[in-house]
Amino acid sequence: MTPVDVERLISQGLPSAQVRVHSDDGTHFDALIIAAAFTGKRPLARHQMVYAALGERMGSEIHALSLRTLTPDEWRCEQAS
Repeated sequence: MTPVDVERLISQGLPSAQVRVHSDDGTHFDALIIAAAFTGKRPLARHQMVYAALGERMGSEIHALSLRTLTPDEWRCEQAS
């Protein structure tokens, strides 16, 4: 599994999201996901949305996944500071 594969899967599950994934070893991944669908949701619910997009690959092909899940407004605020 490559970062591009993980990005594709997340993008399919969250079609309007901006997704960036990085991995040094092909099993441990870092992902930044910016999606309006996260608005009003707590971090746990956001992560569950991403895990649902990845399905059975979590825990098998994807051994570890570090997530940053932000709304577009949160991302803009972060970039402005």
